Amino acid sequence: MNTTPQAELTRRLRAALAACGLPPERGDVVAAADTRFGDYQANAAMVLAKEAKANPRQLAAQISEAFDGGGVCARPEIAGPGFLNFRLNPEWTARQLLALVGDARCGVPAAESPQRIIIDFSSPNIAKPMHVGHIRSTILGDTLARIARFLGHEVVTDNHLGDWGTQFGKVLYGWKHLLDRDALQRDPVGEMTRLYRDVNALEQSDPDVHRAARDELVKLQQGDPENRAIWNQLVELSWAEFQDIYDRLGVRFDERLGESFYDPALGPLVDKLLDAGIAQKSEGAVCVFFPEIPALADKPCLIRKSDGGFLYATTDLATIEYRVERWAPHAVWYVTGAPQQLHFQQVFAAAARMGIPTRLEHIAFGSILGEDHKLMKTRSGDNVPLRDLLDEAVARARAMIEDKNPELPDAEKDRISRIVGLGAVKYAELSQHRMTDYVFSWSKMLSLQGNTAPYLQNAYVRVRSIFRKLGTVPVEAKEVRFTEATELALAQKLLQFGEVVPLVLHEFRPNLLANHLFEAANAFHAFYEACPVLKAEGITRHSRLVLCDATAHVLKKGLDLLGVEVPERM
Repeated sequence: MNTTPQAELTRRLRAALAACGLPPERGDVVAAADTRFGDYQANAAMVLAKEAKANPRQLAAQISEAFDGGGVCARPEIAGPGFLNFRLNPEWTARQLLALVGDARCGVPAAESPQRIIIDFSSPNIAKPMHVGHIRSTILGDTLARIARFLGHEVVTDNHLGDWGTQFGKVLYGWKHLLDRDALQRDPVGEMTRLYRDVNALEQSDPDVHRAARDELVKLQQGDPENRAIWNQLVELSWAEFQDIYDRLGVRFDERLGESFYDPALGPLVDKLLDAGIAQKSEGAVCVFFPEIPALADKPCLIRKSDGGFLYATTDLATIEYRVERWAPHAVWYVTGAPQQLHFQQVFAAAARMGIPTRLEHIAFGSILGEDHKLMKTRSGDNVPLRDLLDEAVARARAMIEDKNPELPDAEKDRISRIVGLGAVKYAELSQHRMTDYVFSWSKMLSLQGNTAPYLQNAYVRVRSIFRKLGTVPVEAKEVRFTEATELALAQKLLQFGEVVPLVLHEFRPNLLANHLFEAANAFHAFYEACPVLKAEGITRHSRLVLCDATAHVLKKGLDLLGVEVPERM
């Protein structure tokens, strides 16, 4: 495909504006909110008339007269105070649909100016299990990476592990005095978590344990060989469990540079900022102040505490310097929760003061709530382990498959339940606006009705069942004709896929793509109910098969961009 309907109409509207002596850059066309009045619309006449104090309907009439549809559509209709409404020519739509079927990109244009982008996401803590709180960062970050790569950007995914800090003194003390090696072999991260908790409890009543744990931390920071060796085990054992979860989710990273990697750079960075006058000493601490930024005027960025300790902000600034020197990225995206907004405002302002040229973006998100509309926890009040949650998703999907298709072989049931269960968890996240706090509901996310992964997967399966009965897939077609309104509506929705995917990165909103796929599946079901496919004949049958093939093509590609697999049967 060479163009999308929106791009083609925008190009032609801008030519009409230029012919009328009007600024062509104001001629943006968008998909119509109400398709009863047209497929696309533009408010250029209204905006330009207001600026010129002219009559908007008269200006709209001039623009319509100058508009050359070129077979794409007729001249735009004028509605209300001066809206321009466009209806696509069915024959042109049919030709575009044929092109979509043969296009591996499903009509999605590549980015005009590809960029190098670093995406920082997931970031679990060493010696602690990944939990439900890691879902949003991990799944959202992976999807943004998939879409950015698909659009042609160079992407570096970096898992900034929490592998340094005071908690390691406690774990090291526990390792040396309380370790259960059998438990470590069975459940490494679980045993590390127990060590931390037990030592933390001992510290409350025994000052000697507190001092000993602190001493173990100092020895680690000073490079003690024994403590470094234990720490390396903690990192590798933790990463093995994290990698298992990432493999299940289909998530991959190009780098996994933890906080420890940047530790040697923290002292020199603070000294450099002091020498340059960017940072100042204040009551023994070192801060970067922002009197020129109203929101941060009384919220300085603290980079060294009065006791000489460094902070997350110090590490983040060192990380930015390293990334700029190594990769020279156009942008760095941080996919972390909304509570960290102030932190990143301070860090980004400090980076700007340092002269960092890279565009820094905090992609914030809300929380996952339990059925009680509170933060999702276990009955004991702990965070829900992510491994347990994924296991339950697959088990629940397996029960659904057993009920729906019990005659399938066990191996196929296992494969389908994995695809459906994990896809349901991912899609439940991605179909929400990222700033929404949403309730984690098994019954909703695994439903075959509504805006869920199983509903979309089932739509794909329904299409594939048509071709299994037929025994072939019409990937090449010479002609398509539409005779029913539902055929045309489905074709137009499929063509809009190429318009929606690039929009995801504008405000980092994968829910735009998820919702579009849901609308496409709805359009397919409306078409499928109204239009017999295999019972039709001649060009009608052929055209409907092409529509079905295009639907499967778009659903599979769209779900893949969201990191959701599709089964061939359910």
